[in-house]
Amino acid sequence: MTDTIDIIDHLAGIAPQSRGDALRTRRPVTREHAQKSWRALFTPTDAGAVSLPERFAVATFVAALHGAPQIAAFYGERLAETENGPALLSTVKGLAALHAAEGPYGRYPAGALSAEDADGPVFSIGEADRAVLGDRLAAALEHAHLLVYRPREASPAALQTLLSAGWSTTGIVTLSQLVSFLAFQIRVVAGLKTLAAA
Repeated sequence: MTDTIDIIDHLAGIAPQSRGDALRTRRPVTREHAQKSWRALFTPTDAGAVSLPERFAVATFVAALHGAPQIAAFYGERLAETENGPALLSTVKGLAALHAAEGPYGRYPAGALSAEDADGPVFSIGEADRAVLGDRLAAALEHAHLLVYRPREASPAALQTLLSAGWSTTGIVTLSQLVSFLAFQIRVVAGLKTLAAA
């Protein structure tokens, strides 16, 4: 199904010839590139450094952290179809429910922006959940939580944690692209639903 649908139209419930469709038609290049980004990240010809279960697990987790249950469910369904998917999905959903927060928060490097520092929880996965996820995926979810809530604390040390868990530099770039794309996708879908209903 995902090979033939426009993913944003699908998630936003946009039907052909609808008001939402008319809105999107005004920006054909944006529409095209959003779809190409989706395909590159979630239906790649070669998953390479980031497996499909890892991609769908991160997507499910990030969408849940953003408070987008419909989008989280969409990615969760795809995660459940992969090897060991049901166990991964159960763990990912549980972690997201327990560790969703209000953000952004964190601390800037010392300087003028330090006045905006705000405390908040640092997400760390326990041994039982790590045993289900594996070190790679556990590190990816911890990093995704950092990017969603504490982007101001992204650092070489955070990247080293991923490297130590078995991520390659290419994999880390793809992981960061996933988190960024999801933030974009979630906001576009929410905006289109609002505009279509106006």
